[in-house]
Amino acid sequence: MARLGRLGFLGLAVLFHLIYIYSIFDIYFVSPIVHGMQQYHVDAPAPAKRLFLIVGDGLRADKCFQSHDDPDYPSENRYLAPFIRSKVLNDATFGVSHTRVPTESRPGHVALIAGLYEDVSAVTTGWKLNPVNFDSVFNESRHTWSWGSPDILPMFKRGANDEDRVDVFSYDEEMEDFTADSTNLDIWVFDRVKELFESAAHNNTLNAMLRQDKVVFFLHLLGLDTAGHSYRPYSAEYLRNIKVVDEGVQQIHKLVNDFYGNDDKTSWIFTADHGMSDWGSHGDGHPDNTRTPLVAWGAGIRKPVASKVLEVTGHEDGFSDDWGLGTVQRVDVAQADVAALMAYLIGLNFPVNSVGELPLEYLDANVSVKAEASLANARQILEMYKVKEEQKKSTTLRYAAFVPLSEGEQSLESRFEEIRYLIDSGSHERAIGKCVELIKVGLEGLRYLQTYDWLFLRTLVTAGYLGWIAFSLATVIDLHVLHGRTEPSRTVASSIFFISSLVAIYSILMIQKSSWTYYAYAFFPAMFWEEVYARKNSVAEGTRQLVAHLDSWSAYMGLGAEIVGFLVLLEVMVYGYFHREVFTGCFLLATTWPLFYGSDFLRRNKLLAASWMVCCGLMSTFTLLPVIKQESENLILLGGFFMFSLGLLYMMFGETVAIGSDGVQVARSQDWVSKSILGFQLGLIGLSMFVTRSSVRSLQAKLGLPLGNQAVGWLVLVFSIACPLLHGIRPQSHYFHRLMAIFLTFSPIFVILTISYEGLFYVMFCLTLVAWVRLEHKIHLHSYRKLLKELTLADARIALFFFFLIQVAFFGTGNVASLSSFSLDSVYRLIPVFNPFAMGALLVLKLMIPFAVISANLGILNRRIGVAPSSLFMVVMAISDVLTLNFFYMVRDEGSWLDIGTTISHFCISSMLGVFVSALEFMSEVFVGGVSMEGGNPMLSSPPTSSLKGGTKAQNGEFTRGPNRKAANGTS
Repeated sequence: MARLGRLGFLGLAVLFHLIYIYSIFDIYFVSPIVHGMQQYHVDAPAPAKRLFLIVGDGLRADKCFQSHDDPDYPSENRYLAPFIRSKVLNDATFGVSHTRVPTESRPGHVALIAGLYEDVSAVTTGWKLNPVNFDSVFNESRHTWSWGSPDILPMFKRGANDEDRVDVFSYDEEMEDFTADSTNLDIWVFDRVKELFESAAHNNTLNAMLRQDKVVFFLHLLGLDTAGHSYRPYSAEYLRNIKVVDEGVQQIHKLVNDFYGNDDKTSWIFTADHGMSDWGSHGDGHPDNTRTPLVAWGAGIRKPVASKVLEVTGHEDGFSDDWGLGTVQRVDVAQADVAALMAYLIGLNFPVNSVGELPLEYLDANVSVKAEASLANARQILEMYKVKEEQKKSTTLRYAAFVPLSEGEQSLESRFEEIRYLIDSGSHERAIGKCVELIKVGLEGLRYLQTYDWLFLRTLVTAGYLGWIAFSLATVIDLHVLHGRTEPSRTVASSIFFISSLVAIYSILMIQKSSWTYYAYAFFPAMFWEEVYARKNSVAEGTRQLVAHLDSWSAYMGLGAEIVGFLVLLEVMVYGYFHREVFTGCFLLATTWPLFYGSDFLRRNKLLAASWMVCCGLMSTFTLLPVIKQESENLILLGGFFMFSLGLLYMMFGETVAIGSDGVQVARSQDWVSKSILGFQLGLIGLSMFVTRSSVRSLQAKLGLPLGNQAVGWLVLVFSIACPLLHGIRPQSHYFHRLMAIFLTFSPIFVILTISYEGLFYVMFCLTLVAWVRLEHKIHLHSYRKLLKELTLADARIALFFFFLIQVAFFGTGNVASLSSFSLDSVYRLIPVFNPFAMGALLVLKLMIPFAVISANLGILNRRIGVAPSSLFMVVMAISDVLTLNFFYMVRDEGSWLDIGTTISHFCISSMLGVFVSALEFMSEVFVGGVSMEGGNPMLSSPPTSSLKGGTKAQNGEFTRGPNRKAANGTS
């Protein structure tokens, strides 16, 4: 490969990371859907003719069953769902339905209605359309009527074999207004259901359709989810919505019984697609998001069993201790099991892609029927195994069979023959036990096939990440240490080896009909390692140059200790993803950094060192603050006040740089044009504070978002982003003026998109960055005299600091374990109606602001210490994947729901940081183009080297940033 320049390297970094981010979906979250299976159903009369599936979107199990202060009568503590509760105590079997990540509406409904856990990559369709067609209970029904959100219902209609089989009644998207009364959404659904049955009184065709067997009624109730997002699940609004849902279900229950004359042929399933975290979000694997209620009653459903007669009551985990339901058995299920239960109740074929196990404890049936149902369930699941195994055999060179289902007595045919014999001979309990065992083995077999390629793919991806790290470091040495003086050295043997290895892997992939992404996973390791091998001379020469100043074994041991400490700090950052308090410890440790440069350095820079220590001390507090933030008008306005005050002080007392007649830079007061532009930016901050205060109060009073507030908010956001263009009218070259312009540009946006202390974090983060840049420059002057654009070992510290600050920029106000901790409350001030992609874009904008600021500061630092603009970015892109590789092996697709969601988030975040760093490199050049490093306010710029008297040996010219220089203070 030809030597890459700066742009080529950054482009390759972006391409590599984007492709390799997708690797976890190819490895851990491959779609389980296959086609061509035979269908199975229970060979017994269906207990019900019709089924009502009622899904309270975003309803947590604990909130459904606990007692609460009545939102309408606060002095009274009561159960808010008395009708559902009465069914649990008298007529129903109930439990907790455990969902899987991502805990979003689309995958939750797919699990409930189709019985399968879809691959996480379905997020690319916005959880609305079907990326892969699958079978469902609705598709198997004779007819389905559905009411609810336009975001959920259409996918099941479009996924049906006959779209006329599924009727969809949904409200307009404009009704999904987070600032309006959420109960209106659910009342709309109940009213339309009532209208349908009322219409049947004078519509004979509809009447006849409603009285057919195998029909499904699906009520999707979005109000709870909307209230939870807007006001949190412990709010009066959310709790009031529970009351509305309970009353609506009771009314529909009576209406249906009256319509059908209490014929006892109706089954009822009440559940939720996902829960809701305490901070009003969902999507990850937190238990509050994965534990949903399940209450089933009516035809074919067992009455409640008194827990006192049971050894296992289902309440042993303590989760339901405060529900007041300890007298009846709790039967928990996996969310996909609900689809199998619904298919049994109305006599449908089990959905062919379902992995749900029929929960026999919910069935009101004799043991022989349960045995037949269990056998049909086992046949349906094992049919998937058979088809998937045939597909794997046809595309694998040497297929290794799943031993528990291989030939002989273990084969599927032998097992099914044994179960049929047990049923025919009356040994139903044994037959059920065998079916349950076979289903477990079948699911393990599906798991075996799902993970069949893991070892191969993990090896490729690991080689790719290690290759990228090695290639990045080799490129940094070649470009920024040796400056391209050493040419790559390739041999015929090495070329043949790498090309042959790649051809061999590609041949295997072609035979196995692998996805195109597999070819990319194989290509990058071969390319990277071949390039590293070809540059072995450069790496050796560059390494010798980097350590040339080490003249003793103790110096080498010191370097080794620093390398170990470097790696330890990277692993500490990995630990910080699980315990964000680690970042607090890192900031406190950083306060001692100036002390390592001696008393002379501290004496000369006591004010700067003190400001650094204060900034680090204050920054350490943010990762101790709770991530579950309540909207605080006072904190929002306090953050805005500090932003405004800093800008005002600079406008009044700051200085700019001018070029004198002799070509020397001199300081002068800002002209009226610059002050006018700064004043305009300050005005936008003040306006953003005013409109945000008004919007917060209006939304908290449930008066909705005034249209004027929304318009002004958008105008402030747009004008703020456009402000840097105004500074082009009268360009100012001093670096501090540029940093202040950037700070003021993003301040109004941060005010509008803040709900608590994030604005204060933004102010302190920016001050810390400025202190860091100035302190690094002072250390550079303390240690070196000449500015040769060449990396040294000491620059690795700068890269590590930058990487640490990137982590802080992302997680200073959020939860490292979960992206869902970033609240949607703030975006309601601009977008009150549900629009996931627009809302997500605003959140991403808010998250990217600290990245933009840090990129500008690193660009300034690059120029101040005289290294090439891209050198430090390249080092950071190399070391960032140490974290990524850690998280790659931590990804889990089984175990606790919290573990699964957390590991996915961690890997994606650490991987995307590599892409962010690439983008920051380009952003940095935009921000610092034309910036002057000296002149201006002497308090804000550093004196030239020649002005320092009585300095160190390095300052007196004995050591330089050349290849043979000796560091005055070691490698740090």
